[in-house]
Parts: sequence; C-alpha cells; structure tokens
Amino acid sequence: MSVNVDSRVVAPGDDELMGDAWRLKERIHSEEGVLKQRRGFFTDAYRRSTVHVFLAGEELVGFATVRRDGYILFLAVSPDFRGEGFGERLVARVADEHGSVTCHARATNEDALKFYESLGFEIKRRIENYYEDGGDAYYLKLGDDESITKRLSELVRRR
Repeated sequence: MSVNVDSRVVAPGDDELMGDAWRLKERIHSEEGVLKQRRGFFTDAYRRSTVHVFLAGEELVGFATVRRDGYILFLAVSPDFRGEGFGERLVARVADEHGSVTCHARATNEDALKFYESLGFEIKRRIENYYEDGGDAYYLKLGDDESITKRLSELVRRR
C-alpha cells in the first residue's frame, strides 16, 4: 500500500489520539481476541506513557505506548497496514530512546511472539495467570547485549 504516513510523539499527560488508539485496540480485540484490557487501565496507561504514533492523514495506523523504562504497554498496528514495517518501526523508535525494550505477550498470541522474536526479543520467563482473565504471558526483552538501535535500524533498512 502506497500511502503517505506521518509519525508523531504524544507526550505523557496528553490525551491526543487516545480515543483513536482505544478504537484501534478494540477493533483488534474484536477481530483477533487480543488486547483485552479494560478502558480504565488503557486510559491510565496511555496518559502516563509516551506514545509513538503513525498516521495516514487522520487515520491512526499504529501506536506504541511506552513507559519511561522502555517497557511497551501497548503495541498495535491496524490490520489494514500490517506487513509494511510499521510495527518494526515503532519498536525501533522505542529502542532509539532506551537501552533495553521489554514487554509482555500473551502466551497464546503466536503472531505477537513471532513478531517480537523476529526483532530479536528473547523470552525471559513465563508468568502464569498474568492477565486478568487468567491467561499466561511471556516477559520479553530486547537489548543490553549489543546496540539494539543498530540491530533494529539494520532490520528496518532491509524492508
């Protein structure tokens, strides 16, 4: 898909695009059964985080909400824009700002696990009953060993 996409950073405390991010998360939840968080949790996390976004005009293509320590709370890319490197570019932006990047992924979310592992994330541990619904998660980490920015930059350049 050849579309002009812009990037933006939403600072902590700014509600800009929060409604759009919620709607994208809910679309993915309804279509794929992942990203099951409640609105209150999502809203609080969004407001406390730095949010990296990609926009095609007014349409939110994808976003990553990130804590100050490089932990990705939410990473979502619209199904309409998957396979075009937006997820990788969001993670690369996080990696540019942090010495390591971490996140959790639902143990049953094979697509997310494959995505993160393709970027070089390592599964550090499995956590039983991590999610509110009793689902298990993997704690994943990228970084510290070598420059993650360099590795992700090389990956993005190859695409």
